[in-house]
Amino acid sequence: MTNVGIFGANGRMGKKLIEAGIESDVVNISAAFVRSSSSLIGADIGELIGQAKYGVSLISESEESVSDSNVWIDFTLPEALENHINWCVNNKCNLVIGVTGLSEQQKVLIEKAAEKIAIVYATNFSTGVNLMNSLLKTAAQVMGAQSDIEIVESHHRHKKDAPSGTAITMGEYIADGLGVNLADVAEYDRNNIVGERNQGSIGFASLRAGDIVGEHTALFVDIGERLEITHKATDRLTFAKGAIRAAAWVSKKQKGLFDMQDVLGF
Repeated sequence: MTNVGIFGANGRMGKKLIEAGIESDVVNISAAFVRSSSSLIGADIGELIGQAKYGVSLISESEESVSDSNVWIDFTLPEALENHINWCVNNKCNLVIGVTGLSEQQKVLIEKAAEKIAIVYATNFSTGVNLMNSLLKTAAQVMGAQSDIEIVESHHRHKKDAPSGTAITMGEYIADGLGVNLADVAEYDRNNIVGERNQGSIGFASLRAGDIVGEHTALFVDIGERLEITHKATDRLTFAKGAIRAAAWVSKKQKGLFDMQDVLGF
């Protein structure tokens, strides 16, 4: 069994990770960190999610924190990521990262840390989304050259980054299928009179409303026909289960940077 620790255990995804970990037969949740200012310090993680006591209490996140977890999962915020990476490197723990909205500098930080520990970094840990990405690359190769390509994503009102990390990854797979760089063809902002659509562009649109967990659609639109490839998530537990699966998988690695496609064997 893999001993897993969770950063930001009292957050929306933190609670789902606890739930998935308790249900899992391949990992133990052995530690759960919260901010030092949290009033939940000392609470049992099972009771935190409305279940029976699990025997692991929430503890303060600090440089002096000690844990026997050999893999940690981080779905917190970009501004906390560097501290979490450094903590894992210093304690020789592998890491699963599901934080989105990262800067290029933060991605470089992940790459450098992967020279010392094993890291799984993905913008989405759903099996269905990762299968969709493979399908998108094939669709781009087959009909992308003659189609107008748009990516539409919807999330809950609290999501801070846009487009979503998943949408950007979708664009990267499509661009790879087209043999171009996404940065050269992506269009994120259309406002006022922008003229006709730029040929060969990949457009992005973001919706934020209510409690939408996550919906992503890629459209390949030609004259007379349209292909739509859609994934809809209805429960964050699907992402948590994927992250737990990634944690068990990466526990056997020494170092290196991996993604969910590696975990799933695509």
